[in-house]
Amino acid sequence: MSDVEKSGFISKVIGPKKRWRAYKARVKELPDSHRTAAEAIERYLMHFVPTDQDGNASMFEDLADLFEQATVNGTPIREIVGEDPVEFVEAFARNYAEGGYVPARARKQLTNDIERAAGNETGTEDKTV
Repeated sequence: MSDVEKSGFISKVIGPKKRWRAYKARVKELPDSHRTAAEAIERYLMHFVPTDQDGNASMFEDLADLFEQATVNGTPIREIVGEDPVEFVEAFARNYAEGGYVPARARKQLTNDIERAAGNETGTEDKTV
């Protein structure tokens, strides 16, 4: 394997890891309610099969951008995701990849997690979990 081939291979392996770690660090800095919502959306997005690594990384970076901007603007979670978080996330994912199968339990978990995050944001707890 030539040096050029090795460097290309290494960048393909390490590049996505660096982007993923940078994304996770950004999400970690969000306020609790926004972090909970972003992590719930992240879990749900893991069910979508990425068509390429760059598109997949861009999708998560854009998710972090969205929640960082919402934090700066003081935008409540419900204004970000609307009343149907599943619909929001599926529309969001369609911009990046062809979707995969998402089990019903994942849809329910996303809805419950967003309810909990939105409740924590307003100081009310959702007791349905």
